[in-house]
Amino acid sequence: MHDVLNNNLFLVKEHIGLFKAANNYDIYDPETREVVMQCREEKLNPLTKVLRFTKYKKMTPFDIEIRTPDGHPVVRVKRGVAFIRSRVQVLDEQDCYIGGFRQQLFKIGGAFTVLDSHERPVCELKGNWTGWEFKFTSQGEELAFVTKQWAGIGREMLTTADSYVLQISSIVPRDSEVRQLILAAVMCIDMVLKE
Repeated sequence: MHDVLNNNLFLVKEHIGLFKAANNYDIYDPETREVVMQCREEKLNPLTKVLRFTKYKKMTPFDIEIRTPDGHPVVRVKRGVAFIRSRVQVLDEQDCYIGGFRQQLFKIGGAFTVLDSHERPVCELKGNWTGWEFKFTSQGEELAFVTKQWAGIGREMLTTADSYVLQISSIVPRDSEVRQLILAAVMCIDMVLKE
């Protein structure tokens, strides 16, 4: 696992663009304001690109690669076509399956069960009723917290580009696959629950 994932605080900013089909993000270290990771959705087929501009956008597949600025893979997040609820796969830097997410239906604010590579629950991701705050919890302990940042009236009204702050608790061990799953889940918050 790449050392950058041992940080506990990240700022995730979605790229702004008119008529963009792909979802691209930069992940910053809020203290140094440096880009520490880049998320790119480069493997879009033409049909998916077209469907991204329709009411079926939430159902389209995605394949996002998260890399360091110098190109080292960190994590990959994939989903096929989603009809009723999303089922997302997370792969490590060697493209090995390390876990995923199963969307929970009928939850106010949205929710996912975070699973390990053996499909066992690791934690739950739950949003509040406003949909601006999300918590990762396991057995009553908070592992991480995600909050959507207000981007200003112009950006909020005219674009779908969002910014999130991710804070991972120090109780999550360094070099734990749980850190990879939590980072991947932030992409799912935006692409599955917020689009």
